[in-house]
Parts: sequence; structure tokens; C-alpha cells
Amino acid sequence: MELEGLKVWQPARKFRIDVRELVKSCPTEEKFRLTDQILRWSRSISANIAEGYGRFHYQENIQFCCMARGSLIEMLDHLYVSLDQNYITQVEFDKSKEAFNELKKVLSGFIAYLQKRKQS
Repeated sequence: MELEGLKVWQPARKFRIDVRELVKSCPTEEKFRLTDQILRWSRSISANIAEGYGRFHYQENIQFCCMARGSLIEMLDHLYVSLDQNYITQVEFDKSKEAFNELKKVLSGFIAYLQKRKQS
């Protein structure tokens, strides 16, 4: 299976693309602070999933997926900062949080799958 067919990477890619659109509303003075952080962490999620997948060992794949999940959780904090600073609307936040929750669910499920495969 190619990376593009990996069911956990697909929503991570979409989340990264959606986040890129979302940060366009951040003010210019945040370009090298919050906006940069948000973009880097959103890229880290899909990149860590890809790197883990490319390792071909369950334990390493689990490790990289756990790092991706950590980046995802940090993204949620950045979204709250964006909401608290009025850089995004409540509607935008809610839509992003819904995508966050779905990606977290899929990623956690994939980690559980890898752990079971590692044990067998």
C-alpha cells in the first residue's frame, strides 16, 4: 500500500490543508509566531505518520504516530489561542475541533491496531 492509501494519513493531510486556509485570517504580526507554529505542527502530524509508516517496524511506527498525536493535541491549544485572540470565529473553531476530534479518533485507533499487530 502506498502512503496515499493509508486511512490515517488521508485525514491528517486534509487537516493540514484546512489549517493552512484557517491561518490566512491571522494578523500579519502573528506570521512568525502563532501562524508559523500552527503551520509547523499541522505539517508535523502528517509527516510523522508518513515517517512511521516508512519505517516498516511496528514499534517505530507506533512511536511516530504517538508523536503525531502529540502534535495534534498541541494544535488544539493553538486553535484555542486563535479563538481567544479573535483570530478565528467560534464557527471556524468548532469546525476545526470537529476535524481534530475525528483525526484523533482515527489516529488513536491506528495506534491501537499497530500495538495489537506488534503483539501477534
